Amino acid sequence: MTARFLITGEALTDIVVDAEGARAEHPGGSPMNVAVALGRLGHESSLLTRVGSDARGDQIRDHLQASHVELTPGSSVDAPTSAATATLDATGAASYEFDLTWEVDPTGLPEQVDAVHTSSIAAVLDPGAQTVADIVRRYRESATISYDPNARPTLMGEPDDVRERIEAMIALCDVVKASDEDVAWLYGTVDVEDVVGSWRRLGPSLTVLTRGSDGAVGFADAGRVQVAGVPVEAVDTVGAGDTFSAGILDALAAKDLLGADRREQIAGMPSDDLATVLRRAAALAAITVSRAGANPPWSHELT
Repeated sequence: MTARFLITGEALTDIVVDAEGARAEHPGGSPMNVAVALGRLGHESSLLTRVGSDARGDQIRDHLQASHVELTPGSSVDAPTSAATATLDATGAASYEFDLTWEVDPTGLPEQVDAVHTSSIAAVLDPGAQTVADIVRRYRESATISYDPNARPTLMGEPDDVRERIEAMIALCDVVKASDEDVAWLYGTVDVEDVVGSWRRLGPSLTVLTRGSDGAVGFADAGRVQVAGVPVEAVDTVGAGDTFSAGILDALAAKDLLGADRREQIAGMPSDDLATVLRRAAALAAITVSRAGANPPWSHELT
């Protein structure tokens, strides 16, 4: 089933520095990666973001157009495009530094969508974060709301500074996905499953914890459901979590579970159905891990 998505959040240039010091530039940004993944899977994907009038901005616009993502009218600005430097270690894991301005113009948003997704910096960095929260509240009456906290400590500050704001966003959402590393940083605990399971008490129908190559765990009315990771030769992890988020939404669309009137059905999914959703997301993310940069799969690449 083809669905219509609105993604709101940062689009920027990822400057990737590998373990040997070689540099390469790719269009990136957690929300933009989700929009691209959904567009490549054949869905209608619109992105509200902030893209500059420079060469990097042109590269991002070309990337979005090629991946069938519509840029909302207020997203292009006469300013430099933001950038993030991702330094990879020997395992392919990335650490980030940012040169980012986050202020957005919500002009011309689609009137009706099946789901809204936001993530990472967009939901916590002012002044744009307030616009994101307003958009989520507006669409919550009709659409599924999805969120990935996707922590960026260099921009977010200390965990105590952002935890309350992140939990306020979680309370507005139907689907929340987070990595074990992000939850450990945000709460200062190794009991990351307990944290993600407890988020359901704030309001979400489904919460998901990803564990990299160790797979993922989902929490719904049926309880805890775990799936194994997909074996893959990793190139780097950039964009893998974003592809996983898109995979959850893609799988829910296939089950006709998107829209505000499907909240109870998402929460009430049988264990086998929830496992199917998680396996779909994990399989898509594994393809992204197998190649350089945030490069989600196309529908024709799937078996």
